[in-house]
Amino acid sequence: MPHSINKELILGIMVGTTGISLLLLWYHKVRKPRTAMNLPKFLSLGNTFHSMTLQDEVRNGQGTAAIFQGRQIQILEKLNELLTNMEELKEEIRVLKEAIPKLEEYIQGELGGKITVHKISPQHRARKKRLATVQSSGTSNSSEEAESEGGYITANTDTEEQSFPVPKAFNAHIEELNLDVLLQKADSLRMDESSKMDSFELLCDHKEKFRDEIEFIWRFARAYGDMYELSTNTQEKKHYANIGKTLGEKAITRAPMNGHCHLWYAVLCGYVSEFEGLQNKINYGHRFKEHLDKAIQFLPEEPFLYYLKGRYCYTVSKLSWIEKKMAATLFGKIPSSTVEEALQNFLKVEELHPGFSKSNYVFLAKCYIDLEQIDDAVKFCDLAVLLPCVTKEDRDAQKEVKKISTSLKR
Repeated sequence: MPHSINKELILGIMVGTTGISLLLLWYHKVRKPRTAMNLPKFLSLGNTFHSMTLQDEVRNGQGTAAIFQGRQIQILEKLNELLTNMEELKEEIRVLKEAIPKLEEYIQGELGGKITVHKISPQHRARKKRLATVQSSGTSNSSEEAESEGGYITANTDTEEQSFPVPKAFNAHIEELNLDVLLQKADSLRMDESSKMDSFELLCDHKEKFRDEIEFIWRFARAYGDMYELSTNTQEKKHYANIGKTLGEKAITRAPMNGHCHLWYAVLCGYVSEFEGLQNKINYGHRFKEHLDKAIQFLPEEPFLYYLKGRYCYTVSKLSWIEKKMAATLFGKIPSSTVEEALQNFLKVEELHPGFSKSNYVFLAKCYIDLEQIDDAVKFCDLAVLLPCVTKEDRDAQKEVKKISTSLKR
């Protein structure tokens, strides 16, 4: 293992340890002296921001409301800062967890003379298998050249962090297709969950030829979203999400009246938000809703759009008061929705496409449970069980259905 990697591992451990130490120090100095803090005591912390007392503020008459509002904002800012710090600490712990296994492998290699073994994701393994097939068809390229032909920069290593795809051809021999045939073939491949990677590779093969065609661009963005879903590695997922969002931005700029462009840009904004802090998550949430509404305007008969809007409404309806307050402080607008609004969107999906997905039935059941309409909840649980499990989302929904059904029987 190179000396620079040793430094990175040691630095990761030091940073993680420092973060945990600071958290423990905060606990002993602040939390331990007062193990319980009631709400009035918490609100009184606003006195640290101003030297004047509440009695002095009351004497100011009309200024009281403004001062109190200012204190609310300051408290929210402090809470936001605390949440941000906690997220940073969580990330440091994650890095530390990733560093420890590598350190163990390095120590084993140093003591026993063993070569470090790197885990390879299923996606990378499948790509290498595909490349090996291409190579055996008559080419005499080295394995490193095959990796380059496949569209990956590996730097002579198989680690996941360095195996990201770049816009280059996957196949040594590309079948020349016109745009209509290419798009039809890509759409057809994507219908099967096991062929989504083939659809992505097909589009990569023709990127240079059709890179300025709107129908190609939004499908390419969608394909990066598919790869995000298929990937099991965090860094790969982040990579796919960011490139897909960039393609989505290009699509909506060039074709602002195309509903598919707005749809997949909204979806990819949602994917990117998974790797952002609180403020950016809220920002991307606004973008998601904005472009989802535009997509519905241009594609009013597309059931997937109403499913996404139902998910958004349901999530927002579950936000706590403090989360809504923080959104209002950061952006001047409180996101609002209700379970009833979410329900109407999920019912619209069923109206446009009966049996659209197992997940849609699960959320219909959840909405009816929240509205205390148990018979309807049981009905949609039963319908969900009847649908086959094809995708990962279906398998996750199946687990959720079992939990809901069990809770309803109690």
